[in-house]
Amino acid sequence: MSKPRKIAVLDIGKTNAKVVVLDCTTGAEIAGRRTPNRVLAGPPYPHYDIEALWSFALEALAAFAAEPGFDAISITTHGAAAALLGDDSGLALPVLDYEHQYPADTRKAYAAIRPPFSETFSPALSGGLNVGAQLHYQKSAFPEEFARVRNIVTYPQYWAFRLTGVAANEVTSLGCHTDLWRPRDGTYSSLVDALGIRGLMAPVRSAFEALGPVLPEIAERIGLAKPVPVHCGIHDSNASLLPHLVGREPPFAVVSTGTWVVNFAVGGDLDHLDPKRDALANVDAYGRAVPSSRFMGGREFEILTAELGKPDPRAALAAMPEVIEKGLMLLPNLATGSGPFPGRERQWINDAGASANQRWAAACLYLALMTDTCLGLIGARGPVLVEGPFSANIAYLQALASSTGREIIALPGSTGTSQGAALLAGTPSSAGHSSHRLEGSLPGMPAYRESWRRQLE
Repeated sequence: MSKPRKIAVLDIGKTNAKVVVLDCTTGAEIAGRRTPNRVLAGPPYPHYDIEALWSFALEALAAFAAEPGFDAISITTHGAAAALLGDDSGLALPVLDYEHQYPADTRKAYAAIRPPFSETFSPALSGGLNVGAQLHYQKSAFPEEFARVRNIVTYPQYWAFRLTGVAANEVTSLGCHTDLWRPRDGTYSSLVDALGIRGLMAPVRSAFEALGPVLPEIAERIGLAKPVPVHCGIHDSNASLLPHLVGREPPFAVVSTGTWVVNFAVGGDLDHLDPKRDALANVDAYGRAVPSSRFMGGREFEILTAELGKPDPRAALAAMPEVIEKGLMLLPNLATGSGPFPGRERQWINDAGASANQRWAAACLYLALMTDTCLGLIGARGPVLVEGPFSANIAYLQALASSTGREIIALPGSTGTSQGAALLAGTPSSAGHSSHRLEGSLPGMPAYRESWRRQLE
């Protein structure tokens, strides 16, 4: 098979979905379309609008087939999702929204069978953030529908299945807090047998593997003139991590920003992770366990934007010295149910008479301090690489550099998820391109940081 010249990437995030085309010579994004990722209220439960996403993907691929064209397809999606394929290869049950909260008796029954953290390095999370909890809920609440399940596939691989007809699972999605995987051993956890689903789990394939060409009827609908391979696909946070694993020596940290801020300590160990503070292991595209931590920073940024208006990062940065001197602070959490300070509700400190720019300055300090806390929980060492939307926020970056006292390397531009997914199919790594380096320089930041942490004690 000849090396592709252009790669189309289907990139489905929790908030938005997009299809982009990347040039294999430069790694540059040369075309793209985007749509919101809608959640339907039900029945039978809140679930993703799969058919709307499928129509969007096919329309975008059809538009790009002629110009600029593409020779391969790769896929990345958010985690905490799985698809249940039935007898007819359609969905036996809708793909469940991981934010759905289950009844108390369902949660109690699942807690009794889920493996310990020492086995899965997967903390107990709310709703369906543990995919094992989703499967338990679907099996126990909808037994007739679940009895029709013939294959269980992780979410990126569901879209690969729609395109190729080949059912597969993949370790980055199995290893992202699902309760289904043993990261140290690279095998399924005891939960798979406790749920009685081992025979339903599709074969595990490499993220880099081409599962097959686009099915003939879909190729005709898209307008493909020749066979186009579809690569197995990858979990989005691990897609962001992948470019940095190529050609960079550990230790270093990666902060992948989107709906979630996911932090990776490359070169770290799993021995000191605290599951009660949303520290866990992810599994990279090569099957290796990576200490990780996270909080819902992108969702919190959206909440703040709705309340304070669109931010001006440079104005927020200019306001930071007076905010630090005044002790104006935002404490966690705006988005509940995850992160290093579970159970807390947000609180403003010393905010009387604060302007919108001052509040935004405090908010960017808050996001930086949350990131700093997460990095500390996983023992991150070396430079910190920031990719995704926050990589363009100078106020956040400067606050993070000042809080950590470490070199921050910002990688602005398109989210690293698409770049990482394209890397599966042959694009060059762009991890070192268009970077911006910062070091700490905010006066009074160490004292502000300690005061913020004391407030949380």
